[in-house]
This record gives sequence, structure tokens and C-alpha cells, in this order.
Amino acid sequence: MTEPVFSSPLYATPPTAPMSDEDRWRVALAKDRRFDGVFVTGVHSTGIYCRPSCPARAPKRENVRFYATPDAAEAAGLRACKRCVPDQQSREEAAVLRVLEILRDADNPVPLARLGAATDCSPTHLQRVFTRAVGMSPAAYARALRRERAEQALACSPSVTDAIYEAGYSAPSRFYDDMKGQLGMSAKDRQDGAAGRAIRYAIVETTLGAMLVAATDKGVCCLAFNEGEAELRARFPKAELIEGDDAFRDLFSRVVDAVEKPGTGQDIPLDVRGTAFQQRVWEELCRIPSGETRSYGELAAALGSPKASRAVGGANGANNIAVLIPCHRVIAADGGLGGYAYGTGIKAELLRREKGEA
Repeated sequence: MTEPVFSSPLYATPPTAPMSDEDRWRVALAKDRRFDGVFVTGVHSTGIYCRPSCPARAPKRENVRFYATPDAAEAAGLRACKRCVPDQQSREEAAVLRVLEILRDADNPVPLARLGAATDCSPTHLQRVFTRAVGMSPAAYARALRRERAEQALACSPSVTDAIYEAGYSAPSRFYDDMKGQLGMSAKDRQDGAAGRAIRYAIVETTLGAMLVAATDKGVCCLAFNEGEAELRARFPKAELIEGDDAFRDLFSRVVDAVEKPGTGQDIPLDVRGTAFQQRVWEELCRIPSGETRSYGELAAALGSPKASRAVGGANGANNIAVLIPCHRVIAADGGLGGYAYGTGIKAELLRREKGEA
């Protein structure tokens, strides 16, 4: 089973938008323990390397080099700091790893007291340590993990009910409570890949080029530039595709207006699919004010998972609804535009319009 992507110093992958050395230096000066495990700080004047959170006095910037791993630092001739022991797993890190293991293997909810006993930590301390490392509490992590299992089970189980029980829910009502407030199609639609769902579409000309817009009876499910029916079919292989009719003309017109004047159109209904983590990212994208931008790292931090930049980048790229879910507002850590599925020219123009630049 593919596990959900959540961030922690122990359970993370490198950022999609790499940190610069100056970013790392600021982290080291702030002694931000959330970045322990992301890189180590090598101090060549002393010949040692440290965690970013090492409590020792900050060295001079000209003496510092940054390394991705302890092995890389040792290959450069440095030795581990005896104060912050960057080459060793701390007791707290071991506790977090143990809780992750227990929750991944559990078929039913695990009480916090039992997790504390399994890690020799008090429940209160474990809650605080786990939340700091992973970005959510053990209970929230377990719920998200269960939702991910349900997403996968819906794709291959003979019925929605079977999938819900297979994912570990004690009753269907528990599943629907978990999914309440999530963007997306129904559980049944997720299971059958939107088979039998009617999707109306049109290709319209805009000042940004040809635009594909498609919608179900619930709302817009796709907005893309320089794509057509073939690409829409690839996105929704089991749906019935129908050229847009009068009933959808007003909706499509509102979408065009939102593209020509980015930052508007917040009331346009959306019908989107995604994993629990993708849903969280897309919802956070919609909270970025028009005219502002965020880096992948800033977006990850807003989600409570400051080191999930790579996962955020993946969710950003999986967005089927450009502009209305404003993934164009996410830029590289160095302030550059970064990538965009429809070309950086369109991205730059959207941002220019939102900032009201002439």
C-alpha cells in the first residue's frame, strides 16, 4: 500500500524547490529543529558538523558549508558534533518512528495512552513531540492514513461499503464524517473513475490562448490551456464527454471572466478529485490572496508540515483546475517563477494581472 506523504525530520523527502545555502544559514541561526534531518551544518574551522538546531554558538558564515547527509559531511573530512549528535537518532525521533510504525500497522484506532506506553513516553509529551515532527497529532495522522487507505480500496473493491470496512472504518458513517468538508467527487465516483458521469466541455479563446474548460453538473472539473478533447479523455477516461450546451454557457462564461481577471471567480463551483493530502494543498492554495505568492516551503508550513515541500509540489502539479485553484501563485524559494504546466509565460502573465501591473 502506498502510504500518505506527510512531513517530519524522519519521514520526509527533499524539497521540490531546493533550499539555497542562505536559506539553510537562516535556519541554522534560528536553530529550527523542524529541519533536523533535512541537512547538516559543517563548520570547517572546527572540523565538525551539526544539526540545524544545535545549541552551540553560531559559527562565522565564511567557515560554514552545508551537506545533505551526515555521510556527505564525513566524506568531506568532518566529524559529528558530540553535543547535538547529528549522526545518531534521538530518543524522541525513535519514539516518533515507533508511533508511525504502530499506526501504519493498526487496523483500529490506537489510544494515545497505549502509544505512550509503547514508546516509554507520557501521552502529553508524546503528543507534543509527534505533532512537532509530523505536523499533526497521532490521531489526525491515523485519520488521514485511514482516508488514504479508503481512497485506494475504493479503486478495487466490489462496493463502496466493502472499501470502507477494508480501510478500517467501523461503520460507513465514520468514513463520511472523516470526509466531511473535503473537496471532491463522492466515494462512488472515486471508486468507478467517474464512469457514466457526463462532463460538458468547450474550447474557448482567451487572451492567454486556447483554453479547455470542462464541468460536471456539480461544477468545473478541468481548466487547462492549449489542451483539447484528447487530453480531457486522458484525465477522465471513463466519463461521457459532451460538447458544452446552453445549460453550461453561463458557467463557462464566468470561468472565462475569471481567467481574464484572475483573482475573481471564487464563487464558481468546483468538482475535483484527489487524495486527502492533495485536497489539503488545494484548499490552502485557494487561501493565498490574489496578488500574493508563496514558495513551496511556505505552503508546506501553512499546512503544518514545514518539510513537505516535495509532497506539496506533487499535489500542485496534480491540480486539474488551473487559475480557479491558483497553483500559479506558488513560486520557487529564490523568488523565481519555478515551473508551470502551461508554460511560465502564462504563469507570469497571471501573476502580473493579479498584482495590477500595467
